Amino acid sequence: MDMIVVEKLTKLFPMPDGSEKRAVDGLSFAVQQGHVYGLLGPNGAGKTTTLRILSGLMKPTTGRVVIAGYEVSAKPDAAKRAIGFLTANTGLYHRLSVREFLIYFAELHGISGQRAAKRVAHLIDWLDMGDFAQLRCGALSTGQKQRANIARALVGDPPVLIMDEPTLGLDVLSNRVILDFIIRERNEGKTVLLCTHYLDEAESMCDRIGLLHNGKLVAEGTLGKLREQTGEQRLSNIFLKIIHEYDPQTRSR
Repeated sequence: MDMIVVEKLTKLFPMPDGSEKRAVDGLSFAVQQGHVYGLLGPNGAGKTTTLRILSGLMKPTTGRVVIAGYEVSAKPDAAKRAIGFLTANTGLYHRLSVREFLIYFAELHGISGQRAAKRVAHLIDWLDMGDFAQLRCGALSTGQKQRANIARALVGDPPVLIMDEPTLGLDVLSNRVILDFIIRERNEGKTVLLCTHYLDEAESMCDRIGLLHNGKLVAEGTLGKLREQTGEQRLSNIFLKIIHEYDPQTRSR
């Protein structure tokens, strides 16, 4: 079953000179349940714009997005409830403790009382946050903040996780926590859409990979298929070869 379906997605932004920038250009792909899909590309490729459209934070110019069976434009609230959205710079409520922060978001998901307390306690234990669960979010380290954000994304137990650079700026130990979390969620049947500049991470975790350049999907498939297509073994070399073949001007940059 496809938990994420993107069909002919386009996003245009008006420019000061009266022209339009095509940030996403006819993008189509699908992600099956229980798979990790890596949406990769250089800066400015359209990745973050795509994720914001998928999560309902931005409306597309044209095209269609379906999350867990809900078309985002027609049933935005239902689609959003099916998504856990995590970025490297998601804000926290600095005056709340980690536990209070998670209880608050559990209540936003319609989970209250003992159910909320039990769910939050489970996430605190699972993500090894016991040592800082009573600290205010404003006092946390970068890695601790990201663990709190993972718990926030999971508190409603969504079937789809959308992750934009989740390990950016993290130390080795915190990075490992995030990667283990992604693998564990995939093994539990969750669907994960991952954007990252760390290609070694994508190479080790993704079931399928889509390469985005100038808003267009220029290659897609399993790592094996992309290796066969390019004759390269490492994803970084596959990435560079495909981008250079698609846009020869990048060779001089």
